[in-house]
Amino acid sequence: MAVLSKLEPKPVFDYFEKLCSVPHGSGNTRQISDLCVSFARELGLRWRQDELNNVVIWKDASPGYESAAPIILQGHMDMVCVKTEDCPKDMAKEGLDLVTDGEWVWADRTSLGGDNCIAVAMILAILADNTLPHPPLEAVFTVDEETGMDGAFGLDCSDLKGRKLLNLDSEEEGVFTVSCAGGVRLDCVLSGTQEKLAGECGYTLTLSGLLGGHSGAEIHKGRASANQTMGRVLYSAMERIPGLRVADIRGGRFGNVICPLNQAKAAVPADRAAEFEAFVREFDGVLKNEYTGCDDGITLTCEETALDSALSRGDTARLLRTLLAIPQGVQAMNVDFPGLVQTSLNLGVMGMEEDGLHINLSVRSCIATQKEMMVQRVAAIVEQGGGTVSRSGDYPGWQYARQSVLREDILAAYRAVSGQEGRIEATHGGLECGLFIEKIPGLDVVSAGPELHDIHSPLEKLGVASTRRVYEMTCELLRRSR
Repeated sequence: MAVLSKLEPKPVFDYFEKLCSVPHGSGNTRQISDLCVSFARELGLRWRQDELNNVVIWKDASPGYESAAPIILQGHMDMVCVKTEDCPKDMAKEGLDLVTDGEWVWADRTSLGGDNCIAVAMILAILADNTLPHPPLEAVFTVDEETGMDGAFGLDCSDLKGRKLLNLDSEEEGVFTVSCAGGVRLDCVLSGTQEKLAGECGYTLTLSGLLGGHSGAEIHKGRASANQTMGRVLYSAMERIPGLRVADIRGGRFGNVICPLNQAKAAVPADRAAEFEAFVREFDGVLKNEYTGCDDGITLTCEETALDSALSRGDTARLLRTLLAIPQGVQAMNVDFPGLVQTSLNLGVMGMEEDGLHINLSVRSCIATQKEMMVQRVAAIVEQGGGTVSRSGDYPGWQYARQSVLREDILAAYRAVSGQEGRIEATHGGLECGLFIEKIPGLDVVSAGPELHDIHSPLEKLGVASTRRVYEMTCELLRRSR
């Protein structure tokens, strides 16, 4: 029996479970894209699939709505694949193991991918419902949103006729997003050459137990970045124990995830080994004190390990000085939307390669000039350290529109199904809406979604009752769109 078979709305959770049965991490979307195409075929609907794996599905208006303007319903198919340290699942090859208590849905020891497959599931359920009155529908399912919005960047929108777009990629029920941050990815390389050890003792340092989370939605919560913190640990160790040499430092898989785990390898003079071990124990206490209440599980450990080589002392000092100087987290708060992060930076991925340390950073801001300022700052720091910086995945922000018919319509629909008033907000997260606005002149856009907590982490969970209300709200919006 399907795990979610008793949940309502049944069609939504049936589709969601089918989507979760195939791997669909960013960059690995062919199976889920083909699955969406197979659903369109089964429903007898017109569809298009492009070379990037984006899928567009059209459904004609129901009787009485033939003259209504089309509405675009949109979500992305890819997910951020994160798992616990003890999870054996190969998320590149296997689907998810879903769990529910009737109130929430989650995945066993992995992220759920409710961001954003619940949107795809709701839209498919709407397309499959031949009893629902609706205008012409254009369902747009994009790929690789989580790694730079490559699907939306490459999507041909010339055959889309709708000028109203409901994006279902938000994570708080009753909060309707009308503006979002723009972003850019920075790929940095700090050169370094490995040299043979000269009798030093080798150690593996592990920084674990961190919550991590979404670098847009959770960046303001004060959670530690294992990447940034490990740089601080090693710099402090180098100050205490001159002669320390870094052999490796790596953590993170995604630029838009606050890194929860980092492992580094370092060599220290043999006669300072006991002092190094004492330093690690001491700094573990420092971190536990600093992150009490937001990352209570943070743990720093070390163990002896065999090493053949490490960076020179000079390269080590240059690299660690640069890591210590690179900013992390919130850089500015928004004045117009109290509590909203305006500008931030996340050191999401790092790893030592043959040519040196590779670092991936995600910069976000709803102010384009502040985004550029952060790019300048990182470039100045990295280049001062002898490194190089390149940029990619540069996507626009979404500016608040003072007039929006769709915004008023969806607030009315939510009020009708929930009895509650919705809230209009902006988000520091990145959404594809800005790209669609650039591609489709005059587009009216709102983003909504059900309750999703701790996205991009193994703690991610989806609210069942909230999913029902958001689905009913979307159906009500369509009924009203004559």
